Order: sequence, then structure tokens, then C-alpha cells
Amino acid sequence: MATCPECDAEIEVDEYDVDKGDLVSCPECGSNLEVTGLSPIELDIAGDDDEDDDDEEEEEAAVEGEAEDLDIEDEEAEEEEDWDE
Repeated sequence: MATCPECDAEIEVDEYDVDKGDLVSCPECGSNLEVTGLSPIELDIAGDDDEDDDDEEEEEAAVEGEAEDLDIEDEEAEEEEDWDE
């Protein structure tokens, strides 16, 4: 048995069926919980994956933007070389 940190409800979790980092849902309040300990089972409120996804998307966009900037700089350098010839 484990206790929901949000509503203090008792949650039946078999320590042999879960691993650290697994997500479970509280049947009483519906909170998403992460298994943080196995013996005894400890649960904590799971972080929002949406926020992590947003951060990753922003990082990817920044990297793509940098790559596009480099492509533009390369094209400009090639144009300058053509004029020098």
C-alpha cells in the first residue's frame, strides 16, 4: 500500500509490478503520481510532461534556427567568393 501525496488516499501498488520512475494514477483524485521509492512504495506528484515537451520543442527550434542561420551565412560567403573571381 502507498499513500497519495495529493489526497492521502490509500493506493494499492504491488512493489513487484512497478519500478522507480513508473507512473500511476490515484483512483480517488486522479493525480498522476511517480514511483520514487520501492521498499516501501513511495509516490510523489509527477511532473507535467507537457512542460518538458515544450522545453524540448523550444530547444529543437533554437537548434534548427541556428542551422538555418549558418546556411544563410554559407550562401552569403559563396556569393562573395563569386564576386571576387
